[in-house]
Amino acid sequence: MARVGRPPRDPARQLDRAHRILDAVAELVLRWGYDKTTIDDIAQRAGVAKGTIYLHWKTRDDIFAALLRRERVRMMTEVRDRAPATLSELFGEISRALLRSPLLQAVLTGDPQVLGKLTRQKRTSTSWLQTGAAFEPYAAELVERGAIREDPGDHMVRVGSIVYGFVLMRTSLPEHAVPSDDRVAELVADTIERSLSTGRPMSAADAEAVARATLEFLDAAVEVARRKLDASLRL
Repeated sequence: MARVGRPPRDPARQLDRAHRILDAVAELVLRWGYDKTTIDDIAQRAGVAKGTIYLHWKTRDDIFAALLRRERVRMMTEVRDRAPATLSELFGEISRALLRSPLLQAVLTGDPQVLGKLTRQKRTSTSWLQTGAAFEPYAAELVERGAIREDPGDHMVRVGSIVYGFVLMRTSLPEHAVPSDDRVAELVADTIERSLSTGRPMSAADAEAVARATLEFLDAAVEVARRKLDASLRL
């Protein structure tokens, strides 16, 4: 039997324990906020020794980074499973999945009650939306196929502003006026379509190529997110 504080020799057990710890972190941070969540709290909630947590991560910030990376993997995988076929459908689904993740919403809106000192240190960002080098060739393919306009460019800036605007809007409305997650997703998709679409019908071949490019883009995004999570889990 492994001694207390030693990582399980079975990698599967080690991974299971890491996820159990992250589950505890998610619950505590959403309940009390990051500032009030201690390593002792996490250890008690996860049912592990305090020293065991440090076998996986060096600092509390490292744990939270791993948690957010796991949330992003889950979000992007959910979007991929829904198989959006266009740019507007893609970010409509991203908005829908984002709104189902209180942690990612907190990051996007800079919620001080959840994030605490992390907002003051500017440790958070819209990294959930940053898709790296993969977005530019994806957008170029859509321009070539007549799905979106080439001018005035800055496609990611415009898409990000639309998503951010609708998600942030919900935090400033009275409770009775807050639209549902599905309605926000519809509004995001419609606004992106009106803002970027050429308005011209595509051929069946071009529509198929756009759908294929969208799924390939999502595959790449999921793979990047998983690699970053694996690094946080030391896999």
